[in-house]
Amino acid sequence: MKNIEETVASQLLQIKAIKLQPANPFTWASGWKSPIYCDNRKTLSFPVVRDYMKEQFAAKIKELYPEAEVIAGVATGAIAQGALVADLLKKPFVYVRSAPKGHGLENLIEGTLEPGQKVVIIEDLISTGGSSLKAVEAVRAAGAEVLGMLAIFSYGFEVAADNFEKAGVRLDTLSNYQTLLKVAVDYGHVTSADLETLNDWRKAPENWNK
Repeated sequence: MKNIEETVASQLLQIKAIKLQPANPFTWASGWKSPIYCDNRKTLSFPVVRDYMKEQFAAKIKELYPEAEVIAGVATGAIAQGALVADLLKKPFVYVRSAPKGHGLENLIEGTLEPGQKVVIIEDLISTGGSSLKAVEAVRAAGAEVLGMLAIFSYGFEVAADNFEKAGVRLDTLSNYQTLLKVAVDYGHVTSADLETLNDWRKAPENWNK
């Protein structure tokens, strides 16, 4: 019987939210070459997958952060994910922009967030953690307390773990890169030869395939 991490990894592969191409790498916006591409917004188009992830997020919040008062989503990928979770938990929802809106009130946080409120932040994907932790900074700057962050998937980079530790933020994910590789091999998405390439990439992604 698959656990949550394996179930989510399997779902992401099945709906092609994650694509593995060791022989034909992708180029990320950062310029890094990568054998994997992840677009978790695709989960929104599949009700069974969407509901499963929403329910798992909600269960984790009830377990880890029963005192949570507000759910926040990180724009843009986790706005819908966060709203779904907030709706299930019957909690207020806000979302955090990557930069202040360029007109009107120039809000960085959309919605109503009061100083002192306890917030759980929802993210769709963790790479280095930089953009995710900017959302943490914004919530803290608004005077609210960040209890922790939950994400669908993490590549498991050491730099991300270091960044979250320095920021004093607990991160939990529904699935992760190591689990993904196990599921990908078990279900024939990649060969055992590809596995070595995929493992090498995660160790030093910034220098891989140069």
